[in-house]
Amino acid sequence: MMSGQMPILILKEGTRREQGKDAQRGNIEAAKSIADSIRTTLGPKGMDKMLVDSIGDIVISNDGATILKEMDVDHPTAKMIVEVAKSQDTSVGDGTTTAVILAGEFLKQAETLLDQGVHSTVIANGYRLAMNEARKIIDSSAKTASDDATLRKIATTALAGKNTGSSYDFLADLVVKAVNAVAEERNGKITVDHSNIKVDKKNGGNVTDTQLIEGLVVDKERVHPKMPVTVKNAKIALIDSALEIKKTEIEAKVQITDPNKIQDFLGQESETFKNMVEKIKKSGANVLMAQKGIEDLAQHYLAKEGIYAVRRVKKSDMEKLAKATGGKIVTNLDDLTKESLGKAEKVEEKKIGDDRMTFITGCANPKAVNILIRGATDHVVSEIERSLNDAIRVVALTKEDGKYLYGGGAIESEISLKTRAFANTIGGREQLAIDAFAKALEIIPRTLSENAGMDPINTLIRLKSEHEKGKQSAGISVNENSVGDMAAAGVFDPIRVKKHALESAIEVATMILRIDDVIASKKSSSSESPGGAGGMGGGMGGMGGMPPY
Repeated sequence: MMSGQMPILILKEGTRREQGKDAQRGNIEAAKSIADSIRTTLGPKGMDKMLVDSIGDIVISNDGATILKEMDVDHPTAKMIVEVAKSQDTSVGDGTTTAVILAGEFLKQAETLLDQGVHSTVIANGYRLAMNEARKIIDSSAKTASDDATLRKIATTALAGKNTGSSYDFLADLVVKAVNAVAEERNGKITVDHSNIKVDKKNGGNVTDTQLIEGLVVDKERVHPKMPVTVKNAKIALIDSALEIKKTEIEAKVQITDPNKIQDFLGQESETFKNMVEKIKKSGANVLMAQKGIEDLAQHYLAKEGIYAVRRVKKSDMEKLAKATGGKIVTNLDDLTKESLGKAEKVEEKKIGDDRMTFITGCANPKAVNILIRGATDHVVSEIERSLNDAIRVVALTKEDGKYLYGGGAIESEISLKTRAFANTIGGREQLAIDAFAKALEIIPRTLSENAGMDPINTLIRLKSEHEKGKQSAGISVNENSVGDMAAAGVFDPIRVKKHALESAIEVATMILRIDDVIASKKSSSSESPGGAGGMGGGMGGMGGMPPY
């Protein structure tokens, strides 16, 4: 090289870049900060977080997915951890906090190995070997969910970890009844479409006023005051077209020159609506649910015939009504027949809080049902809604899979014990990574005990001792502040939730470990300001103490 030669610049001067160990440390710190931020929410005695936005609106929750979704996260690696929570929530509906805590702990244990000179690729390989062994342990440890009592325990476990007060037994019963109602058997296999369970919320009353409706609640009132308030033995017409005179596609003008013809024109319009209502009446319908509008004149004739009518019903509600009542959605009134009508014991208008709603109840074998949540304030009903949605998902998964695992940190302790034994059979440095995997799993029982105010070290020692004696169901009994039998306590988790949480955590941890260079991309540097949301600066919004990027 000639003396005095200028260095070759590949990246623009001032481009932000972190390489090697600095990049790895920064990424691991970001992941650990996210995990630490929600650790205190884990378990029945976990704390809540209050999230306040720029205009002062607040969300109070201890649901991991909700907290991370509402947090203003800017660090690129922190965003990857948030994606783990989103993936867990979308796929299985629960276990979001567990997945994020595990991801943070896998990276924390990997950091120790990196300090000892173990290469990140070796750690990633060891983690994958440990994960394969963990899947086998989970499958061999799974128990059969054979009855509704087990499903209730699954629901209770999910709800006990949320902010539902002391009402989780009552709510769990509603959840199991709802899931059983919409469960269907196809090709010898049970499937549950949780979207067929509609969850509505209305503040006012107590949590125990929450009710399961074997049918549906439509957040609409009857369109005319002279229509009946209650219709028993309801025959329901489901129409997805408008009871209105269609407008022409091009602008048109009707010009009447003879005053005598005005009455003829109005009479023809009236006759059109009268014919529409006559077709509805002829089918035997005494209730009409319309997805689109109902003209005033049509409302008058419907009221005259004693037909209860609701307009502008959401498409999703129309589909659920069809499943709940056994009716068919009809577009053309000429196709409306007795066979296409849905059936319910009662359709009535009720005032709930400040709103009037239509209750369709007493449906025979409904394949869509409704849970109406009540509570003192908006914050209470919103948190119960999130909790119920999680519980519905986990009970639906257990109903489909027919398998569950012991909760309270029991399965994590069992996997930790057995993967340590597995590590001894593996040669090379991967053994160290498998040991790190086993140690990382202890974060779940440790966190449960910390959040319950227990001594984590003594608790973990006793828990390990119980599992070494072969007691697979030993876990953290937060109500008794000791190590207890999760089988007797009825603390159960769905197998799919635990598997997905572990797999997601390992995938994101190994991906982050393999990153050794963080460079500001051309797209972000040209289209965003250096400290903006698209840039690499600013650390993690709202999470003080985050190292700036």
